[in-house]
Amino acid sequence: MPFTHLESILTNVRAEYADLRYETKKEVQIVFSGPELTQISSSTTDGYVMRVLKNGGFSTVVFTEEKDGPAALARAEENAELISRFIIKPVRLAKTEVVRDTFSPNLDEDPRSVDMEEKLQLTRSYNQRPLQQAKIVTTQIQYLELVREKWFINTEGTRIREDLITTRLGGTITSQEGGLTQTVRVGRGGSSGFALLRNQEALFEAKTALALDLLKAKPVKGGTYSVILNPNLAGVFTHEAFGHFSEADLIEDSPSMLEKLQLGTAIGHPNLTIIDDPTRPGQLGFYKYDDEGVTARPVPLITRGVLAGRLHSRRTAARFGEPPTGHAIAEDYRYGPIIRMGTIFIQPGQTPFDTLMSELNDGLYLIGTLGGQTSGENFTFGAEYGYEIKNGRQGDMIRDINISGNLYHTLQHIEGIGDDLELSQLGGCGKGQTNIRSCHGGPHILVRDVVIGGR
Repeated sequence: MPFTHLESILTNVRAEYADLRYETKKEVQIVFSGPELTQISSSTTDGYVMRVLKNGGFSTVVFTEEKDGPAALARAEENAELISRFIIKPVRLAKTEVVRDTFSPNLDEDPRSVDMEEKLQLTRSYNQRPLQQAKIVTTQIQYLELVREKWFINTEGTRIREDLITTRLGGTITSQEGGLTQTVRVGRGGSSGFALLRNQEALFEAKTALALDLLKAKPVKGGTYSVILNPNLAGVFTHEAFGHFSEADLIEDSPSMLEKLQLGTAIGHPNLTIIDDPTRPGQLGFYKYDDEGVTARPVPLITRGVLAGRLHSRRTAARFGEPPTGHAIAEDYRYGPIIRMGTIFIQPGQTPFDTLMSELNDGLYLIGTLGGQTSGENFTFGAEYGYEIKNGRQGDMIRDINISGNLYHTLQHIEGIGDDLELSQLGGCGKGQTNIRSCHGGPHILVRDVVIGGR
C-alpha cells in the first residue's frame, strides 16, 4: 500500500484536519481443549480508518475498499459538521511533531517464517505435558500470532509505516480431586519473536505441579493482613486499580475524579513511583508510534508518591492543556484509537526479597492472578495461590484467595518495594476494545492493611 494511494483519498479534504490509517491484520490461532484440537486457522483481513476534524466536530469512518475512500471522506466531513452543531466542548487536537518514518521491530525469529505444522506440534507438545497427570482433568491451550502492518498519514504531513508483531502460547491447566477443582494460568508471549516460545517445557511442568499442589493447599482464612504481592499481582493491581484512572478519557467528565487526581497531589506512599513506558523493546506493550502517529514516550504517572502525569490522546491532551504522550491505540483496522496503557509498572526499589520477608514478619505472600474487577476506586482481585508467612519464613500453601480494597488506601500503604522487576508476558486489556499487547509488571511489594477473603 504505497502512501500515494492514501494521499489520493485525502486530496480533497475540506476540514481543519484529517488522518487515515490503513492496515492488514494477519492472525494465526491453534487451540486445544484438553486432548482435542478444536481450532486451527489462518486469516488475513484489511481495512481503513479515517478521522476528520471540522468546526470542532470529530468523526470517524471505517471502510474496507480503496474505491470507497472518496465517499467515506464525504461522509466523515458531513458527520463532523453535524457533530459540531451540537457538541458542548468543541474538539481541539494538541500539536505534535510531523513524523516520516518506517519501523519494524527487531525479532528473534519472525513467526511469519515458521510453518503451521511446526506451530501446531509445539502447541500440542506443551498441551500434552499436563494431561499425562491423572488429576489434571482438562487444559485450554492456545497459540496466537497477530501481525498488524500499518500505514498512517495525516494532513499535517506525517507518514508512518510500522509493524506490530505479537506471539503468545498459553492458557489454563485444571486439576480436580473429588469435588475440589483448581485452575492455574500458564504461558509465554511478547513482541520479540517466535524464539521466546521455544524450550518452555519446564514452565509447563512447573505449572502442572502447581495445579496438583493446590489440591493439597488449605483455603485462606479471611481477615486483614500485611501481604507481599509478587510482580505479576503487583502489576495487575497497578494496571487495573490505578492505571485506568491515569487514562485521561476515563476521568475527563468526572468532576470528583478530576478533583482527586490533580497533578501534584500526594496520592501514594513516598517510596512509590509508577511509570508507563511503551518504548521498552521486546516487551508485550512495545510500539514506536501510536495510532494517531504520535511518538510513544515514557510517562511518569506517580513520582515518589505524587501524581505526576497521565496518558493522553491528542484530543485529551488539548483539553487538559498537557502534552501528548503517544497512548492512543486501536484494536485493529475496524476501530478508531482510544487511550490505552502500554507497559505500566512500579519502578523497582532497593529492598531484596529476603528483607521484604523479614519486614513482613507475619502475613501472606500472594502470587499470580486469576482476574478481578474494579468499581470506581474500589477493587477485588483473585490471587492464584500464596503462602502463610510466620516470623519472616514461608509456611503452608494457601488457595482460594480474594484481595479487596480501596485504591487510595492501598497506594498509601505500599511500604516496601523490591529491587527486582518482572514484566508480564501474558497481559492484555478489555477497555472498550481488546488490546492483547497491554503490559504490566513491577517488583515484589509489601502492602499493609489488606483485606483478604476466600472464594
